[in-house]
Amino acid sequence: MGLRETKKQQTRQAIADAALPLFLECGFDQVSVAEVARIVGVSGQTVFNYFPAKEDLFFDRQAEAEDQLAMIVRDREEGSCPVEAVRDYVLDELEQRYSETSTVDEMLRLWRVIQQSPSLRAREREMAENTEIALATELQKEGVVPSPLLLAGAIAGIHRAVQRELRRRLLAGEPGPLPPCPDLPAFTRTAFDTLCDGLHHS
Repeated sequence: MGLRETKKQQTRQAIADAALPLFLECGFDQVSVAEVARIVGVSGQTVFNYFPAKEDLFFDRQAEAEDQLAMIVRDREEGSCPVEAVRDYVLDELEQRYSETSTVDEMLRLWRVIQQSPSLRAREREMAENTEIALATELQKEGVVPSPLLLAGAIAGIHRAVQRELRRRLLAGEPGPLPPCPDLPAFTRTAFDTLCDGLHHS
């Protein structure tokens, strides 16, 4: 990476790093792009050069998030079931990512900001659709199943349902030991295993 490209990456990161604390403290809809630009010391147009829409400031790793499930399938052990690969990722996320209070607290803050903003909720739905499309494209490329669109919808649907249930419980302040929602991994495993069994018998 050349010096110019490095500087551009640094500027982009500085803008994103300045925006998120403002959104968390004040709410997404209450913070303007101009405020973010002032903190970084750039113009509003410069911000838009890096982030075409204000929502991109919040979801600054959108492309990476949308490719996550496809990447898991792409990088799995050769010949292994794509459903099992995603299942193991989701279970690992539940058991490790949410095993520390500090991580849970950070996610709660992000989720509350999203919950309060119609435009962020709309962007989340768009990201979910793009995630499913990327996964279907990967499954189709590999030719591992006869109906990649249906399988991608089922896999992504379980993933979304798990994340939605986890978010619902944590935002509701349901008490319990860490990792949170200790019954959720078992339900998650059952859902993915049922799908995998159906795939093997199709």
